[in-house]
Amino acid sequence: MIASAPEQLLAQAREGSRAALARLITYVEGSGERHLATASLVYSSPPPHVIGLTGAPGAGKSTLTDRLITAALVNASFIDPAPFARVAVVCVDPSSPFTGGALLGDRYRMQDHATDERVYIRSLATRGNLGGLSLAVPDAVRVLGAVGFTLVIIETVGVGQMEVDVASTADTTVVVLNPGWGDAVQTEKAGILEVADVFVINKADRPGAAQTRRDLERMMDMGPTTPWRPPIVDTVASDGRGVDDLWAALGQHHRFQAGGASDERRRRRAAHELDRVMGAMLSEQVRTGDGARRYAQQLDAILAGRTDPYRAAQALLFQR
Repeated sequence: MIASAPEQLLAQAREGSRAALARLITYVEGSGERHLATASLVYSSPPPHVIGLTGAPGAGKSTLTDRLITAALVNASFIDPAPFARVAVVCVDPSSPFTGGALLGDRYRMQDHATDERVYIRSLATRGNLGGLSLAVPDAVRVLGAVGFTLVIIETVGVGQMEVDVASTADTTVVVLNPGWGDAVQTEKAGILEVADVFVINKADRPGAAQTRRDLERMMDMGPTTPWRPPIVDTVASDGRGVDDLWAALGQHHRFQAGGASDERRRRRAAHELDRVMGAMLSEQVRTGDGARRYAQQLDAILAGRTDPYRAAQALLFQR
């Protein structure tokens, strides 16, 4: 029988209950006491190693993720010479316009691992209650770490803010591109250089792969000099070509961080998570309970032109 209390669910999940694990992640997707109780439990456990994959829809991220699962289970891990014993995948999917739930269209590309007890795949929708995506993903990652998954791969829809969010959660962020990726200037404006730890040119057997590499190299040459220059890896995820090279690049980045480069990154990640939690809690505080009436009044005042969002926010936050 599946429990309902987070403490009991965590114990059951650690014993191998996937139903208990699924319920714990459902708790952190929501809000309220169960969310807070679950988060307080799992954040006391060491975090897993996190690889984030982002890129435009259709870039082949799901197929590449499937190949990385296999690589993690058969190759030496980044933590010790043995392969990762368990791998979890968090697919950040678009929401259904009807139910608000995740659309699971990409999961069929990972069917080779659907029945593997060493692999757990979970989709999270791009909606949510207390903080939505920005809180659900890092909390779900910590749940997975608390029940014994040492590697978590996050695959995002690769649109807008998702790229920044995955970078704030991942130890290594992989940006997946295709040949003929488009206007390099527009991509630079999107912050792609700041996000990527590793670039992947997937579908590299197509025309334009060499030009895409030259564009990336030129963009990095024009950018600031940093201790880590993202390597560029060519892959053809459909048949596995280049995946070993990608795995090696991920290991190189892990070793670079292990040399001390990860300390500041961990601090920035903790600050980012704290800021998101504070923002979500403040928003919930002023929009629910006794604050709901005052929130509605300030919203009406904005619409009527009697105030602006800044003064309205000050009135709500500082009880004016």
